[in-house]
Amino acid sequence: MDNLSKSYYMPAFFLFLVCFLSIGLFLKKTSQAIDYWLFLGSFPSLVINSNRVHEWFTEVFHSLGRGSFFIDGPIFSNLKYFVTCHPQNIEYILKTNFNNFPKGPEFKQIFSPLGDGILNADYDTWKVQRRMAHTVFMSREFKNLISNISRKVVKEQLVPLLVHVSRTGTTINLQEVCSRFGFVVNMNAMFGTDVTYLSIELPSNDLAEAIEDIQEAVFYRHTVPMFVWKLMRLFGIAGNTIASGLIWFFWLVSKTPSVEKKVLEELKELLSSKMGKLSEYNEWPWVFHSDDINGLVYLHAALCESLRLYPAVPINSKTVLNEVVLPDGSLIKPGTQILIPFYSVGRMPWIWGEDCLEFKPERWIGVDGMLTRNENTSKFFTFESLYNLY
Repeated sequence: MDNLSKSYYMPAFFLFLVCFLSIGLFLKKTSQAIDYWLFLGSFPSLVINSNRVHEWFTEVFHSLGRGSFFIDGPIFSNLKYFVTCHPQNIEYILKTNFNNFPKGPEFKQIFSPLGDGILNADYDTWKVQRRMAHTVFMSREFKNLISNISRKVVKEQLVPLLVHVSRTGTTINLQEVCSRFGFVVNMNAMFGTDVTYLSIELPSNDLAEAIEDIQEAVFYRHTVPMFVWKLMRLFGIAGNTIASGLIWFFWLVSKTPSVEKKVLEELKELLSSKMGKLSEYNEWPWVFHSDDINGLVYLHAALCESLRLYPAVPINSKTVLNEVVLPDGSLIKPGTQILIPFYSVGRMPWIWGEDCLEFKPERWIGVDGMLTRNENTSKFFTFESLYNLY
Protein backbone atom coordinates (compact mmCIF):
# COMPACT_ATOMS: atom_id res chain seq x y z
CA MET A 1 0.00 0.00 0.00
CA ASP A 2 1.50 3.32 -1.04
CA ASN A 3 1.55 6.43 1.14
CA LEU A 4 -1.32 8.09 -0.78
CA SER A 5 -3.59 5.11 -0.16
CA LYS A 6 -2.63 5.08 3.52
CA SER A 7 -3.54 8.75 3.83
CA TYR A 8 -7.10 7.92 2.76
CA TYR A 9 -7.46 4.77 4.83
CA MET A 10 -6.04 6.04 8.11
CA PRO A 11 -8.71 8.71 8.87
CA ALA A 12 -11.47 6.26 7.99
CA PHE A 13 -9.96 3.56 10.16
CA PHE A 14 -9.53 5.78 13.19
CA LEU A 15 -13.02 7.26 12.75
CA PHE A 16 -14.43 3.74 12.74
CA LEU A 17 -12.34 2.82 15.81
CA VAL A 18 -13.47 5.91 17.73
CA CYS A 19 -17.14 5.24 16.95
CA PHE A 20 -16.70 1.56 17.78
CA LEU A 21 -15.15 2.31 21.16
CA SER A 22 -17.57 5.13 21.94
CA ILE A 23 -20.58 2.86 21.57
CA GLY A 24 -18.99 0.29 23.84
CA LEU A 25 -18.01 2.99 26.33
CA PHE A 26 -21.61 3.23 27.51
CA LEU A 27 -21.83 -0.53 27.93
CA LYS A 28 -18.57 -1.23 29.74
CA LYS A 29 -17.66 -2.16 33.27
CA THR A 30 -14.33 -1.23 34.80
CA SER A 31 -12.00 -3.48 36.74
CA GLN A 32 -9.21 -1.01 37.52
CA ALA A 33 -6.43 -1.57 34.95
CA ILE A 34 -8.58 -3.52 32.47
CA ASP A 35 -11.96 -2.54 31.04
CA TYR A 36 -14.60 -4.91 29.72
CA TRP A 37 -17.05 -3.70 27.07
CA LEU A 38 -20.34 -5.46 26.45
CA PHE A 39 -20.12 -7.17 23.04
CA LEU A 40 -16.52 -5.98 22.65
CA GLY A 41 -14.83 -7.84 25.51
CA SER A 42 -11.48 -6.48 26.66
CA PHE A 43 -10.26 -5.98 23.10
CA PRO A 44 -10.41 -2.14 23.33
CA SER A 45 -8.23 -2.15 26.46
CA LEU A 46 -5.57 -4.12 24.63
CA VAL A 47 -5.70 -1.78 21.62
CA ILE A 48 -5.46 1.33 23.78
CA ASN A 49 -2.42 -0.04 25.63
CA SER A 50 -0.73 -1.71 22.66
CA ASN A 51 2.15 0.79 22.72
CA ARG A 52 2.92 -0.10 26.37
CA VAL A 53 1.75 -3.67 26.52
CA HIS A 54 4.41 -4.91 29.00
CA GLU A 55 3.66 -2.21 31.56
CA TRP A 56 -0.07 -2.68 31.05
CA PHE A 57 0.09 -6.44 31.66
CA THR A 58 1.95 -5.73 34.91
CA GLU A 59 -0.67 -3.19 36.00
CA VAL A 60 -3.48 -5.65 35.29
CA PHE A 61 -1.87 -8.39 37.37
CA HIS A 62 -1.48 -5.95 40.26
CA SER A 63 -5.02 -4.60 40.00
CA LEU A 64 -6.65 -8.02 39.78
CA GLY A 65 -4.50 -9.47 42.54
CA ARG A 66 -3.80 -12.71 40.68
CA GLY A 67 -1.26 -14.12 38.24
CA SER A 68 -3.53 -14.85 35.25
CA PHE A 69 -6.30 -13.22 33.24
CA PHE A 70 -8.12 -13.57 29.92
CA ILE A 71 -8.38 -11.06 27.09
CA ASP A 72 -11.60 -11.64 25.16
CA GLY A 73 -12.22 -10.22 21.72
CA PRO A 74 -15.57 -9.00 20.31
CA ILE A 75 -18.37 -11.59 20.35
CA PHE A 76 -18.20 -11.92 16.56
CA SER A 77 -14.50 -12.84 16.62
CA ASN A 78 -12.45 -15.83 17.74
CA LEU A 79 -9.89 -13.63 19.48
CA LYS A 80 -8.98 -14.98 22.90
CA TYR A 81 -5.76 -14.62 24.87
CA PHE A 82 -4.73 -16.07 28.21
CA VAL A 83 -2.02 -14.04 29.94
CA THR A 84 -0.15 -15.55 32.88
CA CYS A 85 2.86 -14.76 35.04
CA HIS A 86 2.10 -17.52 37.55
CA PRO A 87 5.38 -19.48 38.06
CA GLN A 88 3.69 -22.89 38.29
CA ASN A 89 1.69 -22.20 35.14
CA ILE A 90 4.84 -21.20 33.30
CA GLU A 91 6.67 -24.34 34.40
CA TYR A 92 3.71 -26.50 33.36
CA ILE A 93 3.48 -24.84 29.93
CA LEU A 94 7.17 -24.68 29.10
CA LYS A 95 8.34 -27.89 30.75
CA THR A 96 5.93 -30.34 32.42
CA ASN A 97 3.33 -30.57 29.62
CA PHE A 98 5.43 -29.05 26.85
CA ASN A 99 3.90 -31.05 23.97
CA ASN A 100 0.43 -29.61 24.58
CA PHE A 101 1.65 -26.05 24.01
CA PRO A 102 3.24 -25.65 20.55
CA LYS A 103 4.33 -22.31 19.18
CA GLY A 104 1.36 -22.28 16.85
CA PRO A 105 0.61 -20.67 13.47
CA GLU A 106 0.89 -17.06 14.71
CA PHE A 107 4.45 -17.65 15.87
CA LYS A 108 5.37 -19.16 12.52
CA GLN A 109 3.89 -16.17 10.68
CA ILE A 110 6.01 -13.82 12.75
CA PHE A 111 9.23 -15.71 11.96
CA SER A 112 8.22 -17.00 8.53
CA PRO A 113 11.31 -15.50 6.79
CA LEU A 114 13.45 -17.89 8.86
CA GLY A 115 11.89 -21.00 7.30
CA ASP A 116 11.86 -24.24 9.31
CA GLY A 117 14.83 -23.43 11.52
CA ILE A 118 14.91 -23.82 15.29
CA LEU A 119 12.84 -20.68 15.89
CA ASN A 120 9.84 -22.10 14.03
CA ALA A 121 10.31 -25.78 14.81
CA ASP A 122 8.06 -27.74 17.18
CA TYR A 123 8.02 -31.18 18.82
CA ASP A 124 10.67 -33.69 17.68
CA THR A 125 12.11 -31.37 15.03
CA TRP A 126 12.66 -28.71 17.69
CA LYS A 127 14.21 -31.22 20.09
CA VAL A 128 16.71 -32.43 17.48
CA GLN A 129 17.75 -28.92 16.47
CA ARG A 130 17.93 -27.74 20.07
CA ARG A 131 20.10 -30.72 21.02
CA MET A 132 22.49 -29.93 18.18
CA ALA A 133 22.65 -26.24 19.07
CA HIS A 134 23.15 -27.03 22.76
CA THR A 135 26.02 -29.39 21.95
CA VAL A 136 27.79 -26.69 19.95
CA PHE A 137 27.19 -23.80 22.35
CA MET A 138 28.26 -25.76 25.43
CA SER A 139 31.42 -27.18 23.90
CA ARG A 140 34.76 -26.00 25.23
CA GLU A 141 35.97 -25.28 21.69
CA PHE A 142 33.07 -22.91 20.98
CA LYS A 143 33.46 -21.10 24.30
CA ASN A 144 37.19 -20.63 23.66
CA LEU A 145 36.50 -19.36 20.15
CA ILE A 146 34.02 -16.72 21.35
CA SER A 147 36.30 -15.77 24.25
CA ASN A 148 39.34 -15.27 22.00
CA ILE A 149 37.38 -13.31 19.40
CA SER A 150 35.80 -11.11 22.06
CA ARG A 151 39.16 -10.33 23.66
CA LYS A 152 40.61 -9.48 20.26
CA VAL A 153 37.75 -7.09 19.43
CA VAL A 154 37.94 -5.48 22.87
CA LYS A 155 41.70 -4.95 22.59
CA GLU A 156 41.89 -3.81 18.97
CA GLN A 157 38.63 -1.87 18.55
CA LEU A 158 36.53 -1.28 21.68
CA VAL A 159 39.23 -0.01 24.04
CA PRO A 160 40.78 2.39 21.45
CA LEU A 161 37.29 3.74 20.70
CA LEU A 162 36.48 4.35 24.37
CA VAL A 163 39.90 5.92 24.99
CA HIS A 164 39.31 8.28 22.05
CA VAL A 165 35.86 9.20 23.35
CA SER A 166 37.25 9.85 26.83
CA ARG A 167 40.13 12.04 25.62
CA THR A 168 38.04 14.11 23.20
CA GLY A 169 34.95 14.41 25.37
CA THR A 170 32.82 13.03 22.57
CA THR A 171 29.25 11.89 23.22
CA ILE A 172 28.37 8.44 21.89
CA ASN A 173 25.32 6.21 21.80
CA LEU A 174 26.22 3.33 24.11
CA GLN A 175 23.51 1.10 22.70
CA GLU A 176 24.97 1.58 19.23
CA VAL A 177 28.42 0.67 20.55
CA CYS A 178 27.04 -2.55 22.07
CA SER A 179 25.29 -3.42 18.81
CA ARG A 180 28.45 -2.80 16.81
CA PHE A 181 30.47 -4.96 19.21
CA GLY A 182 28.00 -7.83 18.80
CA PHE A 183 28.07 -7.52 15.02
CA VAL A 184 31.88 -7.63 14.85
CA VAL A 185 32.09 -10.67 17.14
CA ASN A 186 29.34 -12.53 15.25
CA MET A 187 30.83 -11.84 11.82
CA ASN A 188 34.20 -13.11 12.99
CA ALA A 189 32.73 -16.20 14.67
CA MET A 190 30.44 -17.18 11.78
CA PHE A 191 32.51 -16.22 8.75
CA GLY A 192 36.04 -15.69 10.06
CA THR A 193 35.86 -12.13 8.74
CA ASP A 194 37.47 -9.17 10.49
CA VAL A 195 35.41 -6.00 10.17
CA THR A 196 36.27 -2.57 11.59
CA TYR A 197 32.73 -1.59 12.52
CA LEU A 198 33.93 -0.41 15.95
CA SER A 199 36.74 1.82 14.74
CA ILE A 200 36.98 5.43 15.91
CA GLU A 201 35.18 6.70 12.79
CA LEU A 202 32.15 4.45 13.52
CA PRO A 203 31.73 3.67 9.81
CA SER A 204 28.39 2.67 8.31
CA ASN A 205 27.72 -0.90 7.26
CA ASP A 206 24.67 -1.78 5.17
CA LEU A 207 24.57 -5.40 6.34
CA ALA A 208 24.81 -4.50 10.02
CA GLU A 209 22.09 -1.87 9.71
CA ALA A 210 19.80 -4.26 7.81
CA ILE A 211 20.27 -6.96 10.46
CA GLU A 212 19.50 -4.44 13.19
CA ASP A 213 16.27 -3.41 11.46
CA ILE A 214 15.21 -7.03 10.95
CA GLN A 215 15.91 -7.95 14.57
CA GLU A 216 13.95 -4.96 15.85
CA ALA A 217 10.96 -5.68 13.62
CA VAL A 218 10.86 -9.41 14.32
CA PHE A 219 11.22 -9.14 18.06
CA TYR A 220 8.69 -6.31 18.25
CA ARG A 221 6.21 -8.54 16.41
CA HIS A 222 6.91 -11.24 18.98
CA THR A 223 6.18 -8.94 21.92
CA VAL A 224 2.72 -7.72 20.88
CA PRO A 225 -0.39 -9.58 19.67
CA MET A 226 -0.45 -10.28 15.93
CA PHE A 227 -3.46 -8.12 15.11
CA VAL A 228 -1.70 -5.09 16.65
CA TRP A 229 1.48 -5.29 14.57
CA LYS A 230 -0.53 -6.11 11.44
CA LEU A 231 -2.54 -2.92 11.90
CA MET A 232 0.68 -0.99 12.53
CA ARG A 233 2.20 -2.43 9.35
CA LEU A 234 -0.96 -1.60 7.36
CA PHE A 235 -0.87 2.05 8.41
CA GLY A 236 2.91 2.46 8.41
CA ILE A 237 3.27 2.91 12.16
CA ALA A 238 6.68 1.99 13.57
CA GLY A 239 7.29 0.06 16.83
CA ASN A 240 9.20 1.01 19.93
CA THR A 241 12.93 0.12 19.96
CA ILE A 242 14.12 -3.08 21.57
CA ALA A 243 16.91 -2.04 23.93
CA SER A 244 19.76 -4.46 24.53
CA GLY A 245 20.30 -6.19 27.84
CA LEU A 246 23.67 -4.52 28.28
CA ILE A 247 22.11 -1.07 28.05
CA TRP A 248 19.61 -1.84 30.78
CA PHE A 249 22.43 -3.22 32.92
CA PHE A 250 24.56 -0.09 32.53
CA TRP A 251 21.53 2.12 33.19
CA LEU A 252 20.57 0.27 36.38
CA VAL A 253 24.13 0.30 37.68
CA SER A 254 24.51 4.01 36.96
CA LYS A 255 21.28 4.72 38.88
CA THR A 256 22.43 2.68 41.89
CA PRO A 257 25.76 4.03 43.26
CA SER A 258 26.05 1.34 45.93
CA VAL A 259 25.90 -1.39 43.28
CA GLU A 260 28.35 0.45 41.02
CA LYS A 261 30.82 0.71 43.90
CA LYS A 262 30.69 -3.01 44.65
CA VAL A 263 31.03 -4.01 41.00
CA LEU A 264 34.08 -1.75 40.59
CA GLU A 265 35.65 -3.03 43.81
CA GLU A 266 35.34 -6.60 42.56
CA LEU A 267 36.87 -5.69 39.20
CA LYS A 268 39.70 -3.74 40.84
CA GLU A 269 40.54 -6.73 43.01
CA LEU A 270 40.71 -8.98 39.95
CA LEU A 271 42.80 -6.43 38.06
CA SER A 272 45.18 -6.08 40.98
CA SER A 273 45.76 -9.83 41.07
CA LYS A 274 46.74 -9.75 37.39
CA MET A 275 49.08 -6.77 37.46
CA GLY A 276 52.01 -9.00 38.33
CA LYS A 277 51.49 -11.05 35.16
CA LEU A 278 51.76 -8.32 32.52
CA SER A 279 53.95 -10.36 30.21
CA GLU A 280 51.40 -13.17 30.18
CA TYR A 281 48.66 -10.76 29.11
CA ASN A 282 50.76 -8.71 26.69
CA GLU A 283 50.41 -5.65 28.94
CA TRP A 284 46.62 -5.67 28.60
CA PRO A 285 45.55 -6.95 32.06
CA TRP A 286 42.16 -5.22 31.81
CA VAL A 287 41.19 -7.39 28.83
CA PHE A 288 40.04 -10.45 30.73
CA HIS A 289 40.03 -14.10 29.76
CA SER A 290 36.70 -15.92 30.18
CA ASP A 291 38.23 -17.93 33.04
CA ASP A 292 39.15 -14.70 34.85
CA ILE A 293 35.54 -13.70 35.41
CA ASN A 294 34.35 -16.95 37.00
CA GLY A 295 34.94 -15.54 40.46
CA LEU A 296 33.10 -12.25 39.92
CA VAL A 297 30.14 -13.20 42.08
CA TYR A 298 28.69 -9.71 42.57
CA LEU A 299 28.94 -8.81 38.88
CA HIS A 300 27.19 -12.07 38.00
CA ALA A 301 24.46 -11.32 40.55
CA ALA A 302 24.03 -7.81 39.13
CA LEU A 303 23.58 -9.21 35.62
CA CYS A 304 20.97 -11.69 36.91
CA GLU A 305 19.15 -8.86 38.65
CA SER A 306 19.20 -6.77 35.49
CA LEU A 307 17.73 -9.67 33.49
CA ARG A 308 15.04 -10.12 36.13
CA LEU A 309 13.80 -6.57 35.58
CA TYR A 310 14.55 -6.37 31.85
CA PRO A 311 14.57 -9.89 30.36
CA ALA A 312 16.13 -10.41 26.96
CA VAL A 313 12.79 -11.67 25.62
CA PRO A 314 10.07 -9.83 27.58
CA ILE A 315 7.23 -12.07 26.39
CA ASN A 316 6.71 -15.56 25.00
CA SER A 317 3.68 -17.04 23.26
CA LYS A 318 2.18 -20.52 22.94
CA THR A 319 -1.02 -22.13 21.70
CA VAL A 320 -3.08 -24.94 23.20
CA LEU A 321 -3.78 -28.30 21.52
CA ASN A 322 -6.00 -30.00 24.09
CA GLU A 323 -8.21 -28.57 26.83
CA VAL A 324 -6.28 -28.33 30.07
CA VAL A 325 -6.56 -27.05 33.63
CA LEU A 326 -3.41 -25.19 34.67
CA PRO A 327 -1.94 -25.36 38.21
CA ASP A 328 -3.69 -22.11 39.23
CA GLY A 329 -7.07 -23.61 38.24
CA SER A 330 -7.47 -21.77 34.91
CA LEU A 331 -9.37 -23.77 32.27
CA ILE A 332 -7.78 -23.28 28.85
CA LYS A 333 -9.63 -24.26 25.67
CA PRO A 334 -7.92 -25.53 22.50
CA GLY A 335 -6.79 -22.75 20.17
CA THR A 336 -6.35 -20.16 22.93
CA GLN A 337 -3.26 -18.02 22.50
CA ILE A 338 -1.15 -17.98 25.68
CA LEU A 339 1.06 -14.99 26.46
CA ILE A 340 3.79 -15.30 29.11
CA PRO A 341 5.12 -11.83 30.00
CA PHE A 342 8.49 -12.45 31.66
CA TYR A 343 8.69 -8.68 32.12
CA SER A 344 5.77 -8.89 34.54
CA VAL A 345 7.12 -11.97 36.34
CA GLY A 346 10.07 -9.92 37.60
CA ARG A 347 7.72 -7.26 38.99
CA MET A 348 5.39 -9.39 41.10
CA PRO A 349 5.88 -8.87 44.88
CA TRP A 350 4.30 -12.26 45.63
CA ILE A 351 7.12 -13.85 43.60
CA TRP A 352 10.15 -11.70 44.45
CA GLY A 353 9.10 -9.83 47.59
CA GLU A 354 7.90 -6.32 48.30
CA ASP A 355 11.22 -4.91 47.08
CA CYS A 356 10.74 -6.49 43.63
CA LEU A 357 11.13 -3.15 41.83
CA GLU A 358 14.51 -2.46 43.46
CA PHE A 359 17.75 -3.25 41.65
CA LYS A 360 19.22 -5.48 44.35
CA PRO A 361 21.94 -7.97 43.30
CA GLU A 362 22.19 -9.16 46.91
CA ARG A 363 19.02 -11.23 46.42
CA TRP A 364 21.13 -13.60 44.30
CA ILE A 365 23.91 -14.09 46.87
CA GLY A 366 23.62 -16.59 49.72
CA VAL A 367 24.94 -16.32 53.27
CA ASP A 368 28.06 -18.14 52.11
CA GLY A 369 28.83 -15.32 49.68
CA MET A 370 28.18 -17.46 46.63
CA LEU A 371 25.50 -17.27 43.97
CA THR A 372 22.32 -18.98 45.07
CA ARG A 373 19.06 -20.09 43.47
CA ASN A 374 15.71 -20.04 45.21
CA GLU A 375 14.01 -23.38 45.85
CA ASN A 376 11.11 -22.23 43.66
CA THR A 377 12.96 -22.83 40.41
CA SER A 378 9.88 -22.23 38.25
CA LYS A 379 10.29 -18.48 38.59
CA PHE A 380 13.71 -18.74 36.96
CA PHE A 381 12.10 -19.24 33.57
CA THR A 382 12.46 -15.47 33.44
CA PHE A 383 16.17 -16.00 32.71
CA GLU A 384 15.61 -18.91 30.39
CA SER A 385 13.23 -16.99 28.11
CA LEU A 386 15.59 -17.20 25.14
CA TYR A 387 16.42 -20.82 25.99
CA ASN A 388 12.73 -21.78 26.05
CA LEU A 389 11.86 -19.63 23.06
CA TYR A 390 14.17 -21.81 21.00
